[in-house]
Amino acid sequence: MNEIYFDHEKLKVYQKALEFIRWSGIIYKDLKFKFAVIDQLDRASTSILLNIAEGNGKYSNKDRCRYFDIAVGSAFECSACLDILFIKKIINDSTLTEGKQILKEIISMLIGLIKSNSDRVYDNQAEYNS
Repeated sequence: MNEIYFDHEKLKVYQKALEFIRWSGIIYKDLKFKFAVIDQLDRASTSILLNIAEGNGKYSNKDRCRYFDIAVGSAFECSACLDILFIKKIINDSTLTEGKQILKEIISMLIGLIKSNSDRVYDNQAEYNS
């Protein structure tokens, strides 16, 4: 994807979410068995991207923040999916760490977008991490 057609494609968080989808696809493309958690990871990672795109297209800050917040929730869901894959020994520790680092970047960027589009005062990210 070289050309930019829409504003959401310019967002670094959108590009990072695409990176996570590519990265997670590598994990499960060669699996011989179908796992429910893989389907969930695919849906949740897709949800991150779709909510970023949809949220960026909203006119009101409140609507924009609502979609970005849903994307944050989907990123946390992806993190839980990675935990399950690790516990089931489908991925190793370094793969788990790599995936979580990408997700942490996505969440940080999304929280930044929420803060910049919100009238609400945020002290820190603690409420998203509790």
